[in-house]
Amino acid sequence: MNKKLLLIVAFGLFPILLFGESFLKDSNQGKNERQYWCDLLYKMTEPVLSNMSKGQLKQNMLLELSPSWDGRNKDVAYMECFGRTMAGLAPWLSLPDDNTVEGKQRKQLREWALKSYAHAVNPDSPDYLGWKAHGQALVDAAYIAESFLRAPSLWKALDKQTQERYIKEFQGLRRFTPVYSNWLLFVATIESFLKQAGAQADFYRITLSLLKVNEWYVGDGWYSDGSKFAFDYYNSFVLHPMFVECQEVLTDGGKKGAWNIDPTKFGKGLKRMQRYGVILERLISPEGSFPVFGRSITYRTGVLQPLALLAWRGWLPEELSEGQVRSAMTAVIKRMFHDDRNFNEKGFLTIGFNGKQPNIADVYTNNGSLYMATLAFLPLGLPADHSFWTVPARSWTSKKAWDGEEFPKDHAVNEK
Repeated sequence: MNKKLLLIVAFGLFPILLFGESFLKDSNQGKNERQYWCDLLYKMTEPVLSNMSKGQLKQNMLLELSPSWDGRNKDVAYMECFGRTMAGLAPWLSLPDDNTVEGKQRKQLREWALKSYAHAVNPDSPDYLGWKAHGQALVDAAYIAESFLRAPSLWKALDKQTQERYIKEFQGLRRFTPVYSNWLLFVATIESFLKQAGAQADFYRITLSLLKVNEWYVGDGWYSDGSKFAFDYYNSFVLHPMFVECQEVLTDGGKKGAWNIDPTKFGKGLKRMQRYGVILERLISPEGSFPVFGRSITYRTGVLQPLALLAWRGWLPEELSEGQVRSAMTAVIKRMFHDDRNFNEKGFLTIGFNGKQPNIADVYTNNGSLYMATLAFLPLGLPADHSFWTVPARSWTSKKAWDGEEFPKDHAVNEK
C-alpha cells in the first residue's frame, strides 16, 4: 500500500477508532432508519397492491378470520385491507420520483396503487370492493377517503370515470347508519373528502359527528369512544386523527367557520392530539415496547398514528423533539417487525400482536383489519432531507428516565 493510500485509510478510520462503530451508526442513523421504514412498508404493502393492481387480491390473499368471527360477510376483509393500507401509505406515495432505492420502491407502489384504486370501484373487476354488502363498508371507505385527503395527488392522478365512481360509491354509503361511537368520524371523513373534491357533501352528517365527538372529550388528551369511556387505543386509531383532519377540511385549517362549527375548535382538537401524543411517547418503554391493553390490539403499530401524524404535519408540541420521536417510533417498529413472525406464508399480515396469536382477535377481526399498522409510517411523507430524518437521534422520555438521565416531569393539561 502506498503512503498516500495509507494516509487516506488511516484518517478514514480515525473517527471509528476514536469513537467506535457508533460513529458511523450515529452519522447515518436518520438515513438508515428511513430506509428501514421504507423497506418494511414496502414488504407490508407489496402483497396487497401487487395483487390488487391485477384484480387478484380476493383470489390470492391468504385470508385469516378471528376464531370468534361474528358471521358478517367475509368480503369486508378486502376493503379493510386496501383502505387501511392506503391511509398509511398515501403520504409516502405523494413524494416525487427519484432514482434512489426508496424512489424505485415508491414509484412501483404508486403504479400498483393507482391501478388498485380503479379496481376497487369497477363493478366488472374481480376486486370490486363490497361497497353495498355490509355497514362495515362505512369504516373502510373512510380510510380510502382519508388516503385522498392525505395525498390529493393520488386523487388527481385517477381518470375521470374512476373519480366519478368513487363519488357515487361514497355518497351511496349514506344508506348505512353509523354506530354511536367513533364510527361518526368515518361518516364525517367520507363527507369531508366529498367536500374537498367539490362533490355534493352532507354537511349535517359532518357537523353533527364533529359536535358529538367534541362532547365526548373527557380531558387531558382523551376522548370517550361514545357515551362510555373505554381504556383502549381508539384515540390513536380513529378519534384524534380523523377529528382533526375533518375539522381542517371544514374550517380551512381553522381560518373560517362552517355551519355551526367554530373555527377555533380546530386549534383545540390539535392541542388535544398534541397532549395525547406526549402521553403516547411516554408509554414507549426503553426497550421499544408499549402497554398491551384494550380491544383491536392486533392493529400493532397503528397505535402510533397520532405521533406519526403530528410529525408528518409539523405539529409536534414543544415537549417532543423530532429526534426523540423518530428514535422512539423506530424502536417500536424494529421491536415488532425485526423478524417475519407477523406475516403469514403468503406475505400478508397474520392475526396477532407480535406473531400469530389468533385468540386475541375480536369478533370483527380479520387479517385485512391489521393493515392499520401502516398508519405509523406517515412521516415517510416527509422528504429524506427533512429535519425529522436528519436531526441526531435522541433518547425518548422513558429511556431517559430509566437510564437515570434528566427528563421533563409531566402534568395534566386542562382546557380553559
